[in-house]
Amino acid sequence: MMRSFRVFGRKVTSLSRGFLGSAVLGAVALLAQPALSDEAPRGWQASNIEFVGFSGLGGHSAAFKLSIKQANDRWYLYMGHSFEPGWSILDVTDPKNPKYVKFIAGPQGTITSQITLHDNLMLTGLGPDEAGASGGNTKAAEAAVLLWDISDPVNPKQISGWKGGPRGTHRNSYPGGKYAYLSANMPGYRGRILVILDVSDPRSPKEAGRWWMPGQKEGETALGKISPGFHGPANISPDGKMATMGYAPAIINLDISDVEHPKLIGQLTMTPPFPDVGAQSEHTVLPLWDRQILYASSEASASGCDTEPVHYAALIDNKDPSKPRLISQFPVPRPPQGAPYRDFCDKGGRFGPHNVSQEIHSADVRKPGNMIYIAYFNAGLRAFDISDPHLPTETGWFIPPERPDAPKFSGPHESPINWTEDVLVDSRGYIYMTDDKWGVWILKDSGAGSGSK
Repeated sequence: MMRSFRVFGRKVTSLSRGFLGSAVLGAVALLAQPALSDEAPRGWQASNIEFVGFSGLGGHSAAFKLSIKQANDRWYLYMGHSFEPGWSILDVTDPKNPKYVKFIAGPQGTITSQITLHDNLMLTGLGPDEAGASGGNTKAAEAAVLLWDISDPVNPKQISGWKGGPRGTHRNSYPGGKYAYLSANMPGYRGRILVILDVSDPRSPKEAGRWWMPGQKEGETALGKISPGFHGPANISPDGKMATMGYAPAIINLDISDVEHPKLIGQLTMTPPFPDVGAQSEHTVLPLWDRQILYASSEASASGCDTEPVHYAALIDNKDPSKPRLISQFPVPRPPQGAPYRDFCDKGGRFGPHNVSQEIHSADVRKPGNMIYIAYFNAGLRAFDISDPHLPTETGWFIPPERPDAPKFSGPHESPINWTEDVLVDSRGYIYMTDDKWGVWILKDSGAGSGSK
């Protein structure tokens, strides 16, 4: 049976089940490559997703969350790192030839993977490095959030910090304007809660409001056996009056017209039946404001599929914010034909949905439209057409290669299997994808869907 795949940007047709064997890879190595700052690692696989460019980030691997900014006719990709405290800047003006600008070192003993920006203000989250990934020092962060002036996009200037609790913050969101929305550990609370931060004077940020699930505050009676928590980010409606987010054990809508006193509008409880893995039980929510639907997903915490219930990626009708309604679930990704594993559970490492393209408040980020791109851990990047929200359909995928010489890490990234971490789609349609072993992959959707500007 003949099969065709795009490998290194070329179509390769295989007659055998072992199409990625040494003979084929040897032939592929002879194919002409586009001019790149860094040569792409060999062995990636794709269907309806085109390879455009790659950066190894000057050896600073394991980039994580992504944000982007267009300034002075140039495009700059900003990212945090998981295993080396600090942040990278990549010039992606020419996506085929990305230029690594610099690495900005962060405080030792911290995790610096979280980042968000709007206009000339960037917020980077800090938390203690409990897994010892950045050198084994697990001291608490001196600040939960750092605020940066990026009016000079290649020379960010730290202008302030906000302390919060000793365990820092996780996935925060700054959609512009007066307020930022933090997933914060705070004294007196169990797990992370929503903190609304007034950044109107970025030199002196201050708390403006907070919201938590009943049972999170010390002294409150826990509701049920599920431990509530807020992973983040919060997404703010275009009129600024509603925040929509995953907040274990539910998908929630909050009235934030009075930021000092947010009020619950409605919720859809997802856990149970879906997995109870803490705040990441309701890991991601992405609203499609114009269609009044939400994408929502959980995050696998363990390798393989034999210790946790199945994780979900789903669409929710949010026309009535007081009664969100589950309307569909995404199909489970299938391995490429000829893969040496029967399914992605068998492949090893974590399998399940992780991040989607956030930062949709930015004019430089493409709105979802009819396409959802999911960083799917060991299944790579997956593209889904949701033009019919009752029938999400996979249209393409990209799987980065393994890295035999990858550094050894402890904690949740100890698996030698490479997995996809984050994805961001710019307004030009270029897809940026990070993995935990190599760097940044730049891709383009060549399938049926391309989203909408």
